[in-house]
Amino acid sequence: MKWLEKLVYKIITSAPLRWFVIIGTLASLVLSLLMFPTKLVKAKMLPGKSANTFSVYVDTPTGSSVEQTKKVTSCVVNILQKEKEVTDIEVFLGEGAPLDYAGLVKGSSLKRGENLAEMVVNLTDKHERDEKSYMMVHRLRPVINKECGDIVEGTSIKMIEQPAGPPTLAAIVVEVTTHDLDTNRRISKEVADILRETEGLVDVDIMQDELHTKYVLVPDNEKVSRSGISLEQLNNILYLAFEGMTVAAKNSKEYPEQIPIFLVISDESKSLDHFSKEELEAKLQSLKLMNQKGEMVPVSELVTVKAAKNIPTIFSKDLRRTTNVIAETDLVSQVYPLLDAREKMIEHFSKNYKVEKEPGMSTYMFDLHLTDKKTGEKILLRWDGEMKVTLDTFRDLGGAFIAALILIFLLLVIYYKSFAISAIVLGGSFLSIIGVIVGHWVADLVTTDTFFLTATSLIGFIALMGISSRNSLLLVDFTKALMKDHGIEKNRAIAIATATRAKPIMLTAVAIILGSALLATDPIFGGLGVSLITGTVAAVVVSLIFIPVLLHNTKAI
Repeated sequence: MKWLEKLVYKIITSAPLRWFVIIGTLASLVLSLLMFPTKLVKAKMLPGKSANTFSVYVDTPTGSSVEQTKKVTSCVVNILQKEKEVTDIEVFLGEGAPLDYAGLVKGSSLKRGENLAEMVVNLTDKHERDEKSYMMVHRLRPVINKECGDIVEGTSIKMIEQPAGPPTLAAIVVEVTTHDLDTNRRISKEVADILRETEGLVDVDIMQDELHTKYVLVPDNEKVSRSGISLEQLNNILYLAFEGMTVAAKNSKEYPEQIPIFLVISDESKSLDHFSKEELEAKLQSLKLMNQKGEMVPVSELVTVKAAKNIPTIFSKDLRRTTNVIAETDLVSQVYPLLDAREKMIEHFSKNYKVEKEPGMSTYMFDLHLTDKKTGEKILLRWDGEMKVTLDTFRDLGGAFIAALILIFLLLVIYYKSFAISAIVLGGSFLSIIGVIVGHWVADLVTTDTFFLTATSLIGFIALMGISSRNSLLLVDFTKALMKDHGIEKNRAIAIATATRAKPIMLTAVAIILGSALLATDPIFGGLGVSLITGTVAAVVVSLIFIPVLLHNTKAI
């Protein structure tokens, strides 16, 4: 490696070349870090995971009939059946599907009602198809919403994928907390409107029942008793007309038990053309019961139709009334839409509210506290969901990284009895982040999907700290040994040490790169593999070029 010895010696003995290396390295660090705000490299908790199934949640407005919900689900099924990769579809009307990994926290077990439905879509094996499940969801979502979303006005259709990491209620959750229900409902709607206008967010929904008018049939006890009809007769005819009931049973030789005979009037007869009190009274006029005298009495004469408001479900968290506004991301990180939507909310609510941000770097640092300028009413907008898991993970990994730096620095100070040498070794180790970031940028260019910098990428970077520190330690120790034992001049000793230790440093790097090559193709741990490969390359370059320049400039050797 004589050529490397000559190159290093030439660089460290030439002031212009030394400054060129220092400035070039620092510029590379700054430019790589700028890839985050410029979105050349995007951060995310975990990348998308291709699975063999996904779910479709259909929520028609509260008060919708099961027939209306069925129309929407039938439309969705018709679209999905055209996909050759779809093997079968299970539709659950009025209830959630059997719990799976995603449904555990998304409330599938709580789905009860005629306006709710859930569909489980099974696909061919992911190893036998070219299109990944999350790309299929990305392609079909706008088609389904366009063709089926307007069948019943106000319908919400959400396409739910199996999460790659910890299951959460949604990618982004905004918890609207206030004591007044009307204010809570209004603020939730405004938050949902802002999320719908935010680029990258889809499937925006408010987890609350809509307010609607319903009609209650109240029996007139006096009229019922005078008509000669019992309340049981009246209840049975109403239930029979609108719900249906078992009226008899049939025996069969082939079947060991009695077969119930279910009776209900036709959909055309019981449906209302216009949802109004007059329309309902007209229907009841056509329903008649025979009294004890054999006379036919219209049901409309025995009941009073009264309009009433529905009673919505009230959700609470930590003993406070809370409404969740949820949104999913469409092949983008949760962080960038969050920051965009948060700024829009601050601007929007500042007109009528005093907006205060959460102080410090707490767990809820993105929360917004609203105070009504007129009434003084306080409202809390708390951010949660996969977005919060992402931020907490990156924060914790950042804390682990800082702790690792401090421990390495203290150990080096104890070993070398020099703050300068310790800082050089530690600084060189940190510069491997250049390779990590640039590697993710290159990987994003050569892959069809967005290649995110994930939690596993940061784990790889933290692991690199020990490897790159070892490279610098080899140079420092060998340089000091050459100067002390052989009396070689400092610059020449640095050049010889660099050339001599270059081969074991490169062999170690090759072993790491080859060992990480398989990880780079994994959908979840690809970030770890890329970090180890490109970070190792950067660590080798820094150790063989940048560290010698810093050693020349220190008097600690």
